[in-house]
Amino acid sequence: MSCVFSLGAFAQKPANPTSIDIYHDLKKLEVVGSAMYLAAHPDDENTRVIAYLSNHLNIPTTYLSLTRGDGGQNLIGTEIREELGVLRTQELLAARRTDGGSQRFTRANDFGYSKSPEETKEIWNKDAVLGDMVWNIRKLRPDVIVNRFSHDSGRRTHGHHTSSAQLSVEAYDLAGDPSAYPEQLKYVQPWQPRRLFFNTSWWFYGSREKFAEADKSKMIPVDIGVYYPLRGKSNTEIASESRSKHRCQGFGSTSTRGSQTEYLQLIRGDMPGDASSPIAEIDMSWSRLSGGEQIEVQLASIIEKYDFADPAASLADLLSLRKAVRSLGSDDQIMDKLADLDQIILDCAGLYAELRTEGQYRTRGETVGLDLEVISRAQEGIVLESVSFSGVVGDSTLQITLPVNENQLVQFRHELPATISDRSPYWLREEGTLGMYAVADPTMIGLPENPDVIHATLVYSIAGQQISQTIPAVYTSTDPAIGQEYFPFDVLPRVTAGIEKEVYVFGNDVTRDIQVKLTSHRPEQSGVLRPIVSAGWKVEPARVDFSTTLRGEVREFTFQVTPPAGQSELDMKLEMTVDGEMYNQSLTVIDYEHIPRQIILGPAAARLVKVDLKRAGDRIGYIMGAGDKVPENLEQIGYQVDLLTESDITAEGLAEYDAIMVGIRALNTQKWLPYKNSLLLDYVKDGGTLVHQYNTNRRLVMEDFSPYPLQLSRGRVTKEEAEVRILAPEHPVINTPNEITSADFDHWVQERGLYFPGEWSEEYTAILSSNDPGEEALDGGLLIAEHGDGYFVYSGYSWFRQLPAGVPGAFRLLANILSLGSEERP
Repeated sequence: MSCVFSLGAFAQKPANPTSIDIYHDLKKLEVVGSAMYLAAHPDDENTRVIAYLSNHLNIPTTYLSLTRGDGGQNLIGTEIREELGVLRTQELLAARRTDGGSQRFTRANDFGYSKSPEETKEIWNKDAVLGDMVWNIRKLRPDVIVNRFSHDSGRRTHGHHTSSAQLSVEAYDLAGDPSAYPEQLKYVQPWQPRRLFFNTSWWFYGSREKFAEADKSKMIPVDIGVYYPLRGKSNTEIASESRSKHRCQGFGSTSTRGSQTEYLQLIRGDMPGDASSPIAEIDMSWSRLSGGEQIEVQLASIIEKYDFADPAASLADLLSLRKAVRSLGSDDQIMDKLADLDQIILDCAGLYAELRTEGQYRTRGETVGLDLEVISRAQEGIVLESVSFSGVVGDSTLQITLPVNENQLVQFRHELPATISDRSPYWLREEGTLGMYAVADPTMIGLPENPDVIHATLVYSIAGQQISQTIPAVYTSTDPAIGQEYFPFDVLPRVTAGIEKEVYVFGNDVTRDIQVKLTSHRPEQSGVLRPIVSAGWKVEPARVDFSTTLRGEVREFTFQVTPPAGQSELDMKLEMTVDGEMYNQSLTVIDYEHIPRQIILGPAAARLVKVDLKRAGDRIGYIMGAGDKVPENLEQIGYQVDLLTESDITAEGLAEYDAIMVGIRALNTQKWLPYKNSLLLDYVKDGGTLVHQYNTNRRLVMEDFSPYPLQLSRGRVTKEEAEVRILAPEHPVINTPNEITSADFDHWVQERGLYFPGEWSEEYTAILSSNDPGEEALDGGLLIAEHGDGYFVYSGYSWFRQLPAGVPGAFRLLANILSLGSEERP
């Protein structure tokens, strides 16, 4: 038995704004308008422009990323697809916390690289994505929108990129039209932005020389290198810090300083006579609101008199300003600014509030203890009048006067109702399509993440005015080496179960053991665990009884699974019954130090694949690159796989292996490879097989990694169903030990491959050819050269996607590649 639930990364601890932070918030309060930056993926955004709009012009700026980046690669772990989208969502939120912006999304799914906007919009469901964009514009009401990419189909990049720009033009035109998406008007009103820009640069013109000659009459130059004395940083330094939050994409950025120019090209709207700012001649002040002129005067006076050494000295004037703002009405824009003002008032008073849970998680039906800590560190006479909770039932009237700088602790205990939600991403709860996530609640569309499981709304009385503050429930613990850490509070099912591997590949009719770990998230439980398979497959035992004592206790079970005689595929599912209730979920934890811990509750299932497969050789040495699950999938078909590090690369050590495989993007990430490459090539010369998987053609740690000339390109085949033609039908890799046919390229996922070599010397044999519709054939996806007594292989085909998906033909062909030069084994 063991008790496990990783504490993982931090949650957002309560803010402790400095007087400089408060001053910046006051300056932002002067601006009533807003801006939107728009692109397709996480890391597409120009953080220099977002930081400039947010911190120099003080405009509330939102980055609308149409997707969550699910189709990308991962340089720091093995998460791909939906799990990668969750990770990249959190990295975007970390970036926005750094550059001062906020974050929104549509339901579009990053289904992988697309070469045309036509394909992208068809797979995405253009009308639905466009509706989501209109929804976000109406919700946020930006005065200006800035595209990262060109809407001109003649200057295409990634199909997602061009589509984001093209759809933004349509959304700009439709957002103010009440006849467009009228179902949204139940929640929002039509809104017409003033201007739409394209954040252009020399890159879109092909060269700096061509851009220098371009007509710039519709462009606004912006110096994004401005310096912020109160922050001690230039805008570009903040931008690079923000950009560096995209760790899983390897976008660590070097800080720069000094004047730098970005160009914003007008696409829609009016070109200002003063072309020095994207908001020139747009009234972004309180004067745009009826009765707002007096607010503007009062706020300017508060800012002028603001005392950095004593922010509380502004409280009386801020409270007077609050009364004036409230008198303007209850328009959403006014209420948003009122919420900003309320937070400034609380910050000036030095109010600190924290809601802590007694445990890191609980299950529905249990009670949870909540400790509320409140302190006013700078202002007398503040009264905490009441606390109400969301997520649990129970409100409390308190009437606690807060003495200055004396901590107050109030304890609560509430039951978690059956209806309470959890933190598993809302966009993954229902099955969507290849291009779109399904979201049942329309009001959730656009939100970057789920609302907090439990949060408390505190109502204070300050000088006769009631001001509310909403805070999340968090779990805290103290690490002896780190200090106090903060973690999100979670609601979990009573039990979850996980199957050891996502995919089990049966290369013969032999029965295999499948390991299952069942975790009890509540003390003192008992029930039944059943594996569910379809006819033809056999699993024993058909059920097991379990009982647990401790919260977090893990029980391990082994099931023997026998495949049918022929080729077959199915999902083996798990069902658990406790007290008459059925549970069928697994728990995945995404745990990195730079983001809050994330959980995904998904189906407790694994893919079972019976494939007609033979192999040769036993031991594979694997050099991990950016991170993938190829090694564990090779073990599925009987190989012994050892992960090799720099110290393992010796002539004697390499000689122990039948083949060496180099992981994805190893030539982009493993800086020690140049020092060991000669040993790897000598291994080939002495009779070994060396297999390189794909690398990007930029930022290689070495160029001459192959025994003969080979040049990587950006060529890729994005259509997973694209025809694959066998160019060398007599080559051993096509015939031994498995006979490869066109059927082995059926049911591939997301893509065929990427970054295929574009040029190679005559020593290589091109084995396969493929291409996307209407494009030239790419023959460099699988190149094999004899070198001495062995084989050197370069493959851009996406084994890292196909093997975890259980694609039978991918296993068969890769087994042939690894078997080059070896005798067949059963």
